[in-house]
Amino acid sequence: MSAMELREPDHVDEAVSGPAKAVRRFGRTPGFAQRVGLLLVITILVLFFGSARSAFYSQQLSVFPLLRDIATLTVVGLAQLAVLSIGHMNLAVGRMAAFSAMFMGLAYQDWHLPLYAGLLVGLLAGAAIGALTGWIITVTGVNSFVVTLAMDFVLLGLVSLVYSQFTTAAAFTAKPAGMDQLRNLSLGDLCAGQVCGSPAVPQLMLFALAAMGTVGYLYSRTRVGRELLLVGSNVTAAQLSGIPTSRRIVTAHAMSGALAALAGFMLAVTAGSFTADIGGDFMIPSFLGPVLGGTLLAGGAVSVVGTLLGTSLVQVIRQGLTMMGIGLESLNIYLGVILLVALSTDRVRDAISTRRTVASS
Repeated sequence: MSAMELREPDHVDEAVSGPAKAVRRFGRTPGFAQRVGLLLVITILVLFFGSARSAFYSQQLSVFPLLRDIATLTVVGLAQLAVLSIGHMNLAVGRMAAFSAMFMGLAYQDWHLPLYAGLLVGLLAGAAIGALTGWIITVTGVNSFVVTLAMDFVLLGLVSLVYSQFTTAAAFTAKPAGMDQLRNLSLGDLCAGQVCGSPAVPQLMLFALAAMGTVGYLYSRTRVGRELLLVGSNVTAAQLSGIPTSRRIVTAHAMSGALAALAGFMLAVTAGSFTADIGGDFMIPSFLGPVLGGTLLAGGAVSVVGTLLGTSLVQVIRQGLTMMGIGLESLNIYLGVILLVALSTDRVRDAISTRRTVASS
């Protein structure tokens, strides 16, 4: 089974009925049909927008920036997926990206660190603020919605204060060596002998693929990943099974913070500077990608590949409507409708799953 797909614990798999086992034998997970459906819809939309506006197929004007946005927002979706897996949510995902990017800006401008050393500083900052959030949730017992909303306001004030104190143009503008190349170069600039990648695929996509591979491996191949899913399925049962639920909650939020930091870095590279408003538009995309892709809001089931496909669907729609002259206000209406449909679909899936569980018991 691919590392990108959810793999249930062995004791759960033993209880699965014969038909379900047969499906798994052919490599089809429960969300397989949904992912195929998403891929089909994306293909149809690409053909439609391409026929309506031939510029939609332009590598430099359309495809390259589209894939760059998909890469960044897929990582944002994975940041939300990490906490959705335990039945939580992170309303501060965008602000955590800004908080981490702030440390990267300091690392480059004041500490004169190289590109990837500064990225490491930001990842550690993101993991730390995420872990702190998870710790507060476990200690206080307050719902993650309330805690992350409060954290969002705290980080908003903190980030604004730091930028006002340490910058003159409300941005860290120092660019370490390699930052501009990472922003503009494609896989076509990476060659192994005579074989080069596609000039339409940005190098930033490699970061998204690395994040997908890591998250997919964690949930499908490691004990920690399986325990996170069990906490999301039933926290009481997880506790009775001896799973350290408090530690797993902190782990999920730390992972969410680290992934938000990576997304903040990718957005800063795209923009060319580290500013206080990085991540300001991450909220809705962070939910759209995972939920459209098959990750349950109630926890216990995730889809890494689905997150990529869900994010791609939204960005293809955004890019296509923009090229057809649809205004920003209308775009936001369409995205809001998509989110409502996604949430309704998630609720329907949860209800069907619950009925099947009751029927089989």
